[in-house]
Amino acid sequence: MATITGPPTPPTVVSSSLSLSFCKHESHISVINIMKKKGSLRWSRQRRKFRTLTRSALVEANARSGLSLSERTDRNSGNINGVIQSEKKSAGEASIAVVKFGRDMADDMQAEAKAMARAVACSVYTPEMLATKYGSRPIRVLQRTSEILVGLGSFAFKLWLDKLNGQLDVNKTMRATQLRKIFTSLGPTFVKIGQGLSTRPDICPPEYLEELSQLQDDLPTFSNTEAFKCIEKELGFSLEDVYSSISPSPIAAASLGQVYKAQLKYSGQTVAVKVQRPGIEEAIGLDFYLIRGIAHLINKYVDIITSDVVALVDEFGRRVYQELNYVQEGKNARRFKKLYTDKADVFVPDIFWDYTSSKVLTMEWVNGVKLSEQIAIESQGLSVLALVNTGIQCSLRQLLEYGYFHADPHPGNLLATPDGKLAFIDFGMMSETPEEARYAIIGHVVHLVNRDYEAMARDYYALKFLSPDVDVSPIVPALQGFFDDALNSTVSELNFKTLVNGLGAVFYQYPFNVPAYYALILRSLTVLEGLALNADPNFKVLAASYPYFAKRLLTDQNPYLRDALIELLFKDGKFRWNRLENLLVQGRKDRDFSAKDALQPVLKLLLGPDGEQLRLLVIREAVRVTEALMLGSAMDAYNALPEFMRTFVAYGRPTGLLAINDAEQLSMLELRGQVLRVWGLLQSSNNFDPSLLQPILQILQQDEARDLGGRVLGGITQRLAARFLQQILQAPATPTSLQR
Repeated sequence: MATITGPPTPPTVVSSSLSLSFCKHESHISVINIMKKKGSLRWSRQRRKFRTLTRSALVEANARSGLSLSERTDRNSGNINGVIQSEKKSAGEASIAVVKFGRDMADDMQAEAKAMARAVACSVYTPEMLATKYGSRPIRVLQRTSEILVGLGSFAFKLWLDKLNGQLDVNKTMRATQLRKIFTSLGPTFVKIGQGLSTRPDICPPEYLEELSQLQDDLPTFSNTEAFKCIEKELGFSLEDVYSSISPSPIAAASLGQVYKAQLKYSGQTVAVKVQRPGIEEAIGLDFYLIRGIAHLINKYVDIITSDVVALVDEFGRRVYQELNYVQEGKNARRFKKLYTDKADVFVPDIFWDYTSSKVLTMEWVNGVKLSEQIAIESQGLSVLALVNTGIQCSLRQLLEYGYFHADPHPGNLLATPDGKLAFIDFGMMSETPEEARYAIIGHVVHLVNRDYEAMARDYYALKFLSPDVDVSPIVPALQGFFDDALNSTVSELNFKTLVNGLGAVFYQYPFNVPAYYALILRSLTVLEGLALNADPNFKVLAASYPYFAKRLLTDQNPYLRDALIELLFKDGKFRWNRLENLLVQGRKDRDFSAKDALQPVLKLLLGPDGEQLRLLVIREAVRVTEALMLGSAMDAYNALPEFMRTFVAYGRPTGLLAINDAEQLSMLELRGQVLRVWGLLQSSNNFDPSLLQPILQILQQDEARDLGGRVLGGITQRLAARFLQQILQAPATPTSLQR
């Protein structure tokens, strides 16, 4: 009997061998199964009565009984500190800790493998699976079809009337509101579809995007009896065997499931237990079967929508079915956590694989406040803007570095912890960015900064927005018309929502097919900007993002970004020092910026076999800069002289010491100032070390570099010789002209 009522023995807390741990666990399950086969009616009644009493005690358990989690942690922390002090005396004992760590890792991997085995029968979305499962159930299909047709058919009829009466544009906002309400009434599948459509500017006009983004998972909770029964069935243990307490009602509910707060019996750790809604897979599968049929009709008869609607339905169906597999969500969370292990300002909760299956997910509890609750956050002495900025930097890294990102960062999934960290929860919907697209997006931002609309239009090929046979020439005026109006100052001052809406109008007007990853990241940045605007109406997400882009342009070795940097810095054969200065100013704001890595990619290209065109530009600019530094220093020395000595040294020339007019002197001094400021920025950057110039000096020893240096020296010599001739040949000033 002790085996039945005692807690399960998770491998992660067993100090004996793995095989012994495994045997104990299996024997425990075996005894449970044997006892469940008892047929005695009397025993069954007594057991049900006992379980009911235990369940009541479990649900109503006082969280203050026994040691609290923080007290337990403090005591454990004290014990650990004592152990650490004693282990310092023996290197042999320290090696035991390493072995134990390795064992814990192995135990965790074994627990994950078991969780995956529990989810092996979880359905995977395919059109064939839907056809097989629902094609032979005509009555149920007809019932649900009638429900959908009543809702969507009435909406389509109203749109048709609007078109006949020329009222399509006038009634867009009203119709968008009606569609949102219809989606809500049709249930979780259509709520999910509406939320997905709210990120697709290539399918929906801006009015619909705005309205559908307000869709919420506003569904009633299901009973505790069903939820607890699901936990026991999925995990193979009674509720009281697993938890010492569990909340008497869900603390959160959504379209696919609901969440309880519980305390693990074996460790006392507080966890979040997510339980899937009963029958949700059946309802969603039937809906997708019917929606896919409607999508075929749209592809065939609706010309206004240029995207492949069937492909979109299939893509979205795969994502929703992945959300239904909670083991997959756990794997998503683990992968995400590994990416942010070294980020002190980001927290990702861990997964308890022993208590996770396809329909039950047990995750580390996060004490935090929703990012939308500004007053509660600020009452803890935290800054909403700082947290939002962390979220923006995190989203950019997810999208453009790791290529793996949280695709549903609404305010409920972003929490501010008491120690100021940004916590991510709910990892059901994740997405990936292709490597080629990551670099193309950064290049796209460069073209936007340069207002190179033709290059922006061509970027859509690399981003897979347009098929190669689409002519982009009609798109260029549309981009120019929008951005010339929007960019009345600088890109960093542009409101991101304005940008998304403007691009959405262009995408909707032309045959764009926006990839899911791009649409999702636009939505996440829009959500973050919306949260920030509540705290500061002047906040600009693009301004907060620019340091990251600047850092990547200055330090990334990728050829695409290297070319983008050169394109940004050179124009009409001239080097734009103000652009480099701005990049350094912005890049230094990124905590990961390193002066050691700045401009190294361009230097490698400069001295490489494909750098001749760049070398010509650099030689010309090096001559200009050297002349500005030398003559600027000469002018400083001249201006420091007393007046009578300046007249003597200038030998009566109206231009002073040098044969240069005022405009040319001003330009030269300005260039020198920019160069010196850039050098100052590099010197004052984090991780700056004069030794970082050593690789450059080593490269200058190469034959290609010597040739480049010779050409620069020759150019400088010619330039100074020309100045010297001007100086000699210029006629001395008349006495009148000397009175300056």
